[in-house]
Amino acid sequence: MFTDKDLIQIKAHGLTPQGVEKQMENFRRGFGFLPVDRAAVAGDGIRIFDKEQMDRFSDIYTERSRTARIVKFVPASGAATRMFKELFEFVNGGKRGKGIDPLLENIGRFAFWPELKKAVGDEQDPVKIVSAIVGKGLDYGSKPKALILFHKYADGSRTAAEEHLVEGALYAEAGGRVNIHFTVSPEHRAEFDALMERVLPRYEELYGVKFRIDYSVQKPGTDTIAVTPGNEPFREADGSLLFRPAGHGALIENLNEIDADLIFIKTVDNVAPDRLKADTVAYKKALAGLLVQLQEEAFALLETLDRVGADDDLNREIAGFLEEELSCRLPENYTQMTTEARSTLLRSLLDRPIRVCGMVRNEGEPGGGPFWVNEPGGAQSLQIAESSQIAPAQAELMKRATHFNPVDLVCGVKDYKGRKFDLLRYVDESTGFISSKSKDGRELKAQELPGLWNGAMARWNTLFVEVPISTFSPVKVVNDLLRPQHQ
Repeated sequence: MFTDKDLIQIKAHGLTPQGVEKQMENFRRGFGFLPVDRAAVAGDGIRIFDKEQMDRFSDIYTERSRTARIVKFVPASGAATRMFKELFEFVNGGKRGKGIDPLLENIGRFAFWPELKKAVGDEQDPVKIVSAIVGKGLDYGSKPKALILFHKYADGSRTAAEEHLVEGALYAEAGGRVNIHFTVSPEHRAEFDALMERVLPRYEELYGVKFRIDYSVQKPGTDTIAVTPGNEPFREADGSLLFRPAGHGALIENLNEIDADLIFIKTVDNVAPDRLKADTVAYKKALAGLLVQLQEEAFALLETLDRVGADDDLNREIAGFLEEELSCRLPENYTQMTTEARSTLLRSLLDRPIRVCGMVRNEGEPGGGPFWVNEPGGAQSLQIAESSQIAPAQAELMKRATHFNPVDLVCGVKDYKGRKFDLLRYVDESTGFISSKSKDGRELKAQELPGLWNGAMARWNTLFVEVPISTFSPVKVVNDLLRPQHQ
């Protein structure tokens, strides 16, 4: 299937012929649907904190943060092309979509208006104004969302990246330091560096902290080959193979390289202005406090297991903890196992990375939902599933989902001996998916790796907690910045 020239290209991309053959087989075979049992709801997979729990878990996290290494992980790769899709269609094709008039009528309400005003002056031509947003002027059409001005303040406007700095200072500070890790595209790194050099001194003085900003790029070795509709390698005009980034699931490799006790994960566009940050900060601390408490209990059980060995009483205690606290349903044949086999199984279930995920009440926004998923042998676990992972025959389950995932995670990635987990061991590779794309007017099929907070974390211990809708304010299209929560 592959020529000598192909093999050279595959190697240069950081891939192996065997790995690419496996990707080809995925195209031919396809990916199965997730074996979903039911939607997780309040009282059955989703916890709801009362005020006493909020305060207690927040205190637990505050105490732990004095000695922990904490990192805020922000996937910020790629240009904001979809955010400005309608604007490009207006400028390049003359299509006046329904969002163009509201944008022009409210242009002065955008945080980027003062900068845009400098570029367009007294220009009245709508095409030239919109063109200055996405092209020569602000050049937002080629920038990542992190570098776009989102919110106005009395002392100036802030980019999405700056709002993450502020959030980090409010809930991810440890020992006077705030560690933030952005995943970026190589072509945008210089702009990130320039922004940070300009703004960090001001935020460090304002919040009395020191920031450490780290970056990583999505590894070329995680890219996947594109194929034709007939599942043959898609070739460019010069005969070369086409490889494409495999979605945010590839970032599990980046996350795996971070040395931290606790990692907060949040998408780059889900930020609120200062007047609405209180709920976000409160719940971030509470989610982290729950994680710390459960992690400490799990560690104590594992240490006891090391000391005592296989023991029926200890097995009962661990099994109860897994089912009652970690929402893990044991396989049906558990009661028929020997004491030693039970201990081995319980250790494998308990000694895993752990994540606590905020879940928002479903108010019609798109997003993956929380579900109970069937595992081999009658076991069940909690998973975040996208609609594409649900079989058409189970579509009704999506309608029953009362919550969805706003990508609000706190992760514990070290084991009870203080060693980092190899996160790649906990990926469910069967949960990738195939999508239809095009290149130069030609149809192709693309393959995405299991999503970062979906299949890439499928084998983690997972907890779902309801968080208020006020913590969720994504910006998917530019006019979302006109919503009240961004004004």
